[in-house]
Amino acid sequence: MIQKKVGKLHLDPPKTLVVGFALIILLGAFLLTLPVSTVDGWGLPWLDALFTATSATCVTGLIVVDTGSTFTLFGQIVILSLIQVGGLGFMTIATLFALLIRKRISLKERLLLQESLNQISIEGIVRLVKMILVFTAITEATGGLLLSLRFSFDMPVGRAFYYGFFHAISNFNNAGFDLMGNFSSLTHYVEDPVVTLVVCTMIILGGIGFIVVSDVFEYRRSRRLTLHTKVVLFTTACLVIIGTTLIFILEFNNPKTLQPLSPLGKVLGSLYQSVTARTAGSNTLSIGDMRHSSLFLIIILMFIGASPGSTGGGIKTTTFATLIGAVIAQIKGKEDVIFFRQRLLPHVIYKSLTVAVSGMFLVVMMTMILSITEGGAEFLAILFEVTSAFSTTGLSMGLTPSLSPIGKMMIILTMFAGRVGPLTIAFALAQRKQKEYYRFPKGKIMIG
Repeated sequence: MIQKKVGKLHLDPPKTLVVGFALIILLGAFLLTLPVSTVDGWGLPWLDALFTATSATCVTGLIVVDTGSTFTLFGQIVILSLIQVGGLGFMTIATLFALLIRKRISLKERLLLQESLNQISIEGIVRLVKMILVFTAITEATGGLLLSLRFSFDMPVGRAFYYGFFHAISNFNNAGFDLMGNFSSLTHYVEDPVVTLVVCTMIILGGIGFIVVSDVFEYRRSRRLTLHTKVVLFTTACLVIIGTTLIFILEFNNPKTLQPLSPLGKVLGSLYQSVTARTAGSNTLSIGDMRHSSLFLIIILMFIGASPGSTGGGIKTTTFATLIGAVIAQIKGKEDVIFFRQRLLPHVIYKSLTVAVSGMFLVVMMTMILSITEGGAEFLAILFEVTSAFSTTGLSMGLTPSLSPIGKMMIILTMFAGRVGPLTIAFALAQRKQKEYYRFPKGKIMIG
């Protein structure tokens, strides 16, 4: 009887990830409700605490209360811890502790790591985790020190040090939480090249995916890059350049964003908004004051998001590239999708289509629901907020703090689905695949 009960409690890797993230969120929400977490000594109301914990763990950055002025040091540390665990994945953190106490990593734990890091196989998975931990520590330390030095010109050294590392960790994990107060994010540093370039670099390094970073480091030895790495780097570069150029053009004469800035400030502001739209969430321009054309462009960039196996969300750069490649192949009358003289397998194209359509369906459904529950809100603001939640970006037009309780719950669910992944949730809830013993005859339909 005991063995049967234990067997019923067995969770496969996708279900374990879903349950694990949910438990971390609930623990974080409980800690944020404690009086010691808030400046007023009352703690956050449960729904706001759940929203904040979900946003931090899912490295989104959407907030219903201002982080810098609402939370005590304890509350901010809780949020920062949730960001780090959520960004790297709780299995990566668990592996760190296992390595510290010299515990052997079991096969089940390796399978969980494979699912968490979106890897094809478990071969070399522990070595990859070690690389991730070292790379993260070095990157966050370097970014933290550079930002600390810059902030030390504007505030006491102790606070500058804390602010520097908080924002380094937050942006490397593509979370976007900030301590600047009054929901201002990094708008005071829009023309500052140090803050802009350091934070943009942190966002990109956290968003290209750890497998790409590992592949680039191995290049000196192997003298070759995998197809995945080539597609990620090429697509990322194209999206950053195109996004920067279009925002620069669209916002150039906007008196509330780029117009008052110097030529260098215009370029830095455009670059930052293009990079941060790829699931980071901090901003140097006032998002709510941007033109509708720019906001729609940011919605597209947010939906695409970062790359697989990274701290970011969205449908991912490789998914977007695969779909564009499939469209181009169909237009040219070719059967295969070719990238860098290599052919993609059909199942990759089908999976890309499934991820994109699943994400689009979730965004559309949640936008329709919020259009009902938040009747007085502008439609573009609702679509922007939902896409930001799904892609775990965290950019906001200012709607989030005024959401109704139902609206907050819908955004919480969207953030959770966006971080864990629509496919992971679907696989976690679905039954095991059954073998097909027969196939139906072919049929034809007209397309287009």
